[in-house]
Amino acid sequence: MKKRRMFIKMILASLMRRRSRMVVALLSIAIGATILSGLISIYYDVPRQMGAEFRNYGANMIFTASGAEFTLDDVNEGRAVIDESKIVGVAPFRYENVRINEKPVVAAGTDPDGVKKTSPYWRITGNALEKNGQLLVGANIADTFRLKEGQMIDVSYTPEGMEQVDENGDRAVIEDNIKSFTVAGILDTGGKEEDYVYMTLADMAELSGTQGRIDAAELSISATADELSDYADKINSTVGSVHASLVKRVTASEATVLTKLQALVLLVTIVVLALTMICVATTMTAVVAERRKEIGLRKAIGASDSSIIKEFMGESMLLGLFGGLIGAVLGFVFAQEVSINVFSSPISFRPLLLPITVLVSIIVTGLSSLMPIRSATDVDPALVLKGE
Repeated sequence: MKKRRMFIKMILASLMRRRSRMVVALLSIAIGATILSGLISIYYDVPRQMGAEFRNYGANMIFTASGAEFTLDDVNEGRAVIDESKIVGVAPFRYENVRINEKPVVAAGTDPDGVKKTSPYWRITGNALEKNGQLLVGANIADTFRLKEGQMIDVSYTPEGMEQVDENGDRAVIEDNIKSFTVAGILDTGGKEEDYVYMTLADMAELSGTQGRIDAAELSISATADELSDYADKINSTVGSVHASLVKRVTASEATVLTKLQALVLLVTIVVLALTMICVATTMTAVVAERRKEIGLRKAIGASDSSIIKEFMGESMLLGLFGGLIGAVLGFVFAQEVSINVFSSPISFRPLLLPITVLVSIIVTGLSSLMPIRSATDVDPALVLKGE
């Protein structure tokens, strides 16, 4: 125990005598550890952050019927295969041809809450679709019929088959189903959605006279491209009435961006660690050069090479420890600022990152000190003490 205390005192005393050089080494290690800790935090949190950003571009999985029938129960069965914590939103759709002012229009029945989550990119003038009796009108439809927010309109639907035969064998004409709606808002997306009118599934069922049937469902899932592909394969193999397909333009773009961003983060981390090693090696080389006479005197009175190596390695390890602790704390602050400024969302703290950052800092510092320490053991006491 006494030897250990004496060893620690020697190291601390040596560091204090050369404060200026050691502060430079400590700062370089701390800066390297800060970048390392911050970039690793960003590296592992980027998929979640980028996934949340890409969810703003719409759904990344579509459910359609694999057979003749497709209902909400089928959608829920397919949804059950997916981890619920990864599901951002599910929006079922049923499409029917209706008429406004006796002109044909495509209407879509949907879930108002689900479509808000799967299509956050929708720009709406007025109010979003929220309840029964409301109609969200595409911009092109609004221009055609000169519709405005708050206006009342009648929507008519003709059931399949204009005629039917009654009990007496007489033919009777089926009258249109007509329902009044209030225009909640005007939808502007720059896409095909501007050619539709949207209502709730309940209103669509009442207007069409049929319940339960849907044509498709859009799902927004916070998962990687590989996870999405696995979910789709599992749904297609286990849920017979549902066919799951990926929206390639969203999933492929997300995977490409994430791969390139993570590669950039990894490259910057390697460069920073290399620069840190160079700075530490330069500082330790200067320290060894300053202490050549001391090293020569110690070797002349019997000090072994191993004791000299232990002392210098102890100094470098202690610097790595302190620099790693400082860098781990500052790295989280750095990652937090980057995340808030870039993604407008706080980053999650990873406790395991603290020991990893400290360990990497110690290893980097130790490796950087190997060459200078080796040169210390090559000091010839006779030449140094003669002043050569």
